Amino acid sequence: MMNTVLLVVLVVSSITLLAIIIRHRLSWSWAKSFALHLICACAVLYLLNYSGLISDIKIPINPATISTVVVLGVPGIALIVGLQHMMV
Repeated sequence: MMNTVLLVVLVVSSITLLAIIIRHRLSWSWAKSFALHLICACAVLYLLNYSGLISDIKIPINPATISTVVVLGVPGIALIVGLQHMMV
């Protein structure tokens, strides 16, 4: 019963969100910008892991690290590297 209610709430909220995004042109520019930042963050993390620029540190590509890099940019990468250096 509870799963059905949660599924209905998820579907209704998703449809409402899509309707709002489609109705407003401003939202499309925000979505494009976010997608571009997301792709760039993934590419930079991938290149840093496999290029060997940062020796002995591997930054995992997961939602937490990608969102940190998307929001903070290059300082986000420095933050993640610093945290891993302190913890390891």
